[in-house]
Amino acid sequence: MSMEEIVTAFHDAMLHKSADELADLYAEDGLHEFPFGGLPPYNGREEIRVGYRASWGATPAEVKEVRRLALHRTEDPEVVVVEQSTYVMAGDRSITVPGLLVLRIRNGEILHTRDYMDTSAIAQVRG
Repeated sequence: MSMEEIVTAFHDAMLHKSADELADLYAEDGLHEFPFGGLPPYNGREEIRVGYRASWGATPAEVKEVRRLALHRTEDPEVVVVEQSTYVMAGDRSITVPGLLVLRIRNGEILHTRDYMDTSAIAQVRG
């Protein structure tokens, strides 16, 4: 898969709240970090699968749309930066969660994600 296809599949997994779809995008030893989230990283495809299954399963919030605002290629051909907004319904409230992904992709698989989310918006979703 191309970088564009991987980013689209990543966003589709978020929209579907599918830990399997997300984890399957990663290399077996992939790493998913949350620099602003205060959350421990997920090390390896199966930990990503288990972690997201638990996280997404614990919230009744529904993702309505994931909008890619920009995709920036870097001087490193394996690295892409994605600006995104996630639109979530939490009960009767609509919440926008801005975010930034820094993805390292090699041979069609994600090796490393640094997932920067607006933690105040995430707190509203969880609240």
